[in-house]
Amino acid sequence: MGTSFIGHIDADCFYVSCERIRSYSLRGVPCGILGNQGACVIAKSYELKSYGVKTGHPIWEAKKLCPQAVFVKRDFRWYEVISRRLLDLLKTVSPLVEYYSIDEMFFDASELSRYFQLPLEAATRALQTLVQEQIGVPVSIGIAPSRTLAKLGSDASKPFGVRVVDQECESFLRSQPVGELCGIGSRSARKLHDRNIHTCWDYRQADRLMIRNLLTIKGEALWWELRGDAVNPIQTSRPPHKAIARGGSCGGKTMDADRIRAWAVRNIERLIEALDHHRVYAGLISLQIDANKTALWLGRTPLAVPSASFRTIYDAVMPMLEAAPTSHPVSHMHIIAENLTWRDRIQKSLFFEDAQSPLDQLKRDINQKLGRFAIRSAETLPLHEIYHDATHNYDICDISGKMCF
Repeated sequence: MGTSFIGHIDADCFYVSCERIRSYSLRGVPCGILGNQGACVIAKSYELKSYGVKTGHPIWEAKKLCPQAVFVKRDFRWYEVISRRLLDLLKTVSPLVEYYSIDEMFFDASELSRYFQLPLEAATRALQTLVQEQIGVPVSIGIAPSRTLAKLGSDASKPFGVRVVDQECESFLRSQPVGELCGIGSRSARKLHDRNIHTCWDYRQADRLMIRNLLTIKGEALWWELRGDAVNPIQTSRPPHKAIARGGSCGGKTMDADRIRAWAVRNIERLIEALDHHRVYAGLISLQIDANKTALWLGRTPLAVPSASFRTIYDAVMPMLEAAPTSHPVSHMHIIAENLTWRDRIQKSLFFEDAQSPLDQLKRDINQKLGRFAIRSAETLPLHEIYHDATHNYDICDISGKMCF
């Protein structure tokens, strides 16, 4: 192996592990984390998984499978606290760290042996122990010449394992289905299977140009990465957004026009907060709803001038929403801001409506002082659940700086 290594650290059962840090009674018992409505399992411990409970299971089904299980409502504010503790600790060990997701990080592992004064595998275990002792979260770690091999290594070593993958790793790659590769979805996997490519080793040994023609340049990048060539570098900061979206579940299926409108307003408020955080204006607003298990694009409305004003975005969204078909209940909704413009680079015209309008700015100031959504639109009043449960005020998309969701 050469001297350059990339590490991938992946927290085991992260949400459950976070809850176990502050509640010792949850350790060693079957535990599930519930989503916003408290109806579905969004994460589970290995103990609960052994009973056949899967992510997405309704709680009543999960309780039938494991009556003694303990279920906890998710708390993304707390999970972010632990995630950033892990990020900060990793930055003391490595000069380059990529905040990939709330529970996954890539890092430059080239100096890991020198840092711990140990051989590479022993140094990796020392890092694993350090995280367990200082953060309280069990992690799995993969070390390899490329990030793709490193992630394969950590995934294969779960739970609470480490794996150092070198370039001569035929037996390991033969044991890994091609669908385990990050970036290979079910459709791409089927294309590969049709060409008798079933394992990561098959992928590595395939003709490079054939892979490129089949899966584009991204597929070719994976081909190089499986050979130990780090073509996808560690990114220490997130590239600028091309679009920003806010939305999700509407609290179950509903045909209630007031509730649907209330969810739209709620998502507009969340979207504006995100635009403020990233210091951008939107030039185009899109709306998508899910009705009868079908995603429906309701339109894309260009704004006369780039804006992050509540009234401007509201006036763009509502006509699209009112044009939506009413024959099926709505289950999900997303509002997307596109054609983003940095606020400090925009040429303000006579007709420019500044995002810092007096009413918008007053709302921002109060919410910053008293807490998120202390002031919110009265049109969200039909959403009784978001007023009764503070966990609705923070979601995974609100955790900034991550490379992916």
